[in-house]
Amino acid sequence: MKRALITGGAGFIGSSIAMQLSSAGIEVVVLDNLSSGYRINIDGLKGVHLFEVDIRDADIGTALEGVDTVFHLAASVGNKRSIDDPVTDAQINVIGTLRVIEAARKAGIRKVVMSSSAGIYGELMTLPILENHRTEPDSPYGASKLCAEKECLAYAKLYGMEIVCLRYFNVYGLRQRFDAYGNVIPIFAFQMLRGEPITVFGDGEQTRDFVNVRDVAQANIKAALASGVSGAFNIGSSTRISINALLDLLSAASGIRPTVRYDAPRPGDVRHSLADISAARSAFGFDPHVGLADGLTEYMEWVKKELQR
Repeated sequence: MKRALITGGAGFIGSSIAMQLSSAGIEVVVLDNLSSGYRINIDGLKGVHLFEVDIRDADIGTALEGVDTVFHLAASVGNKRSIDDPVTDAQINVIGTLRVIEAARKAGIRKVVMSSSAGIYGELMTLPILENHRTEPDSPYGASKLCAEKECLAYAKLYGMEIVCLRYFNVYGLRQRFDAYGNVIPIFAFQMLRGEPITVFGDGEQTRDFVNVRDVAQANIKAALASGVSGAFNIGSSTRISINALLDLLSAASGIRPTVRYDAPRPGDVRHSLADISAARSAFGFDPHVGLADGLTEYMEWVKKELQR
């Protein structure tokens, strides 16, 4: 890999990939409309160039000149956001993905790594979950990500491209800012440090598989470098924790014991989640290293600085 393009590269996960590629001396082109990404995430990274465009309506062909690998992360993310605005969700996740992989095909790029989601599975029938689990999404977001996956894998078959779809479980870590539509960890962390009460939807005994963004960035890069690999792969920590236990870890990391309120479960939320990552480990050596307690301590320190800034 000599020159890579990252859609959504100024975002939380995309900037983590850009940082690791930049450190390895790889030139990076970032495509981002900055709707949820931040210039500060990639400012100062050597060999990283930002094009402020929207994948839905821009001709990105010129940005692909000299590129040999595409990381496609630009997306509308989250169950609640997709329920509130399913049309925009589909425009970004389905049409936007099609525009990216079609541009890659025309440019002769063989390797694409697409960010998918465990939301494609819906309520899990077995734990841990394998990639051959039935796909019954519980939200427009899960459905749009499943459609985007199918587009990518169809292109791989039709045109001989190598396309890897990474089904993320709950990603957290540095540069993940507060977003009421987003991951529970930044929501809780920012609310705790602001002295606000926390709302848990459900009884708090639902479980999630949380994986650190540094491990996710490594998964993307390893998948890109793996010759001859296409297909869909789970990306998680292969561990799970209840939301109540997560609150205990966040309290330990911050020294704050928040007021917790419990409310009705939200539509589209699954009860339990746990990834089987053996396929990714076998195909391209994915091996998460960041433990949740350590990752949360690091993240809480970053949130404190972000709030001060």
